[in-house]
Amino acid sequence: MTKPPLPYTRAAALPALLAQRIVVLDGAMGTMIQRRRLGEEDFRGARFAAHPRDLKGNNELLQLTRPDVILEIHRAYLHAGADIVETNTFGATSIAQQDYGLAHLARELNVAAARLARQACDEVATPEKPRFVAGALGPTPRTASISPDVNDPAARNVSFDELRDAYREQAEGLLEGGCDLFLVETIFDTLNAKAAIFALDELMEATGERLPVIVSGTVTDASGRILSGQTVGAFWHSVRHARPLAVGLNCALGAALMRPYLEELAHVADDTFVSCYPNAGLPNPMSETGFDETPEVTGALMEEFARAGFLNIAGGCCGTTPEHIAEIAQRVARYAPRCRHAQGLFTALEAA
Repeated sequence: MTKPPLPYTRAAALPALLAQRIVVLDGAMGTMIQRRRLGEEDFRGARFAAHPRDLKGNNELLQLTRPDVILEIHRAYLHAGADIVETNTFGATSIAQQDYGLAHLARELNVAAARLARQACDEVATPEKPRFVAGALGPTPRTASISPDVNDPAARNVSFDELRDAYREQAEGLLEGGCDLFLVETIFDTLNAKAAIFALDELMEATGERLPVIVSGTVTDASGRILSGQTVGAFWHSVRHARPLAVGLNCALGAALMRPYLEELAHVADDTFVSCYPNAGLPNPMSETGFDETPEVTGALMEEFARAGFLNIAGGCCGTTPEHIAEIAQRVARYAPRCRHAQGLFTALEAA
């Protein structure tokens, strides 16, 4: 007989909240940073003034050089109605930071990011409306399943152990900084995700902390598959052993094109909650945010998902702003959360 899961030591109230209403996640961090039109000097600050490589675009470095910008963005999303804010750590692994010659800063970047998100949440949280910090673990620029050389299908530029070690370092920093849960997101290679899940399991076993984990995949085109070739159903069955609090889809496709894949996931993921935070439509370099959909359009599409009974967590990815999140929060609040999950898992968590 399978033992019931251990109780959460952080975000213990989140499972019950997800069963009561649709919880709102924040929107894009990169889009909001781009709105600031920051220059190279903002990314460098005094500390990295003499760094030999260009640093503009290394958004994760801003928690050290312009923490005021990151804090303002978190606050804007919280005031828009977000219950959960993600840390600014999508590219804060040592693997991703190698591109800037800053791999040695990975842990520091994650600690600082989690502390900023924690500060913002603690400023507005109330007993009636708690706020949660999601420690974001991105996919890294290297993939364990796909060759970087079209002439050598067996070639790899990263190993499972290297990914696990990088994710472990990142997760340690996020935990130290005060995150409430972990979000393994924008998964285009399930093997990378498995390395992250393995690292999280190791960390929680070693520390005795037990945090909720959300896993979010990315369907890259109309084939309905993630980049490493899995269908949505196959993706779920590859990660369900982790017993995530929620599984979902984000990024890549806008909500309109994502609908059939979210519906499939909501059908097959029968023992967990479901999340969705799509881009604001398809990319459009002529628009202010770089994407087509206005807050009203994205909000209406997410409302339709809520009406159809697909959602427990709703938010936005690339191109979305606090205005998008406010519209989503207002619209999905009218609907009950998805309830196609095994009650036993969450009852056990609450009882423990």
